[in-house]
Amino acid sequence: MILRPATRAELPAVLALLADGERVVDPVSVRVDEAHERAFAAIEADPRNEMLVLADARGTVLGCLQATYIPGLGRGGAERALIEAVRIRADRRGAGLGRRLMELAAERARGRGCALVQLTSNKERADAHRFYASLGYARSHEGFKLPL
Repeated sequence: MILRPATRAELPAVLALLADGERVVDPVSVRVDEAHERAFAAIEADPRNEMLVLADARGTVLGCLQATYIPGLGRGGAERALIEAVRIRADRRGAGLGRRLMELAAERARGRGCALVQLTSNKERADAHRFYASLGYARSHEGFKLPL
């Protein structure tokens, strides 16, 4: 397994993972619209953002996440990594791929000099919360959102 930046050609596979609930979504069936194209181009062009994929030896995308590297004055001026959109393909869950994805993402952040990795998770995703806790993530803050 390798963790690497997603390519534009893999955008349908990434969107399929993001749409994937309890069943595998075929990337061929995914509609990539102009908003997706703009967002992917912005991520790709920004050195502080990465859409990362976990791929097997054949190049099949099995997982993804978005990492945003945030500069800050706290922690001695070190960056922090914000992880979002974590997904593993439904038919490959439970085999340790999510753990590997998160370990590789943390290694990547550490390599950039980040002092910590943070993430948020929907309050209704109890299984995800247990998973993140098993990786050593601690509940430390209460999150808030304001739809615009």
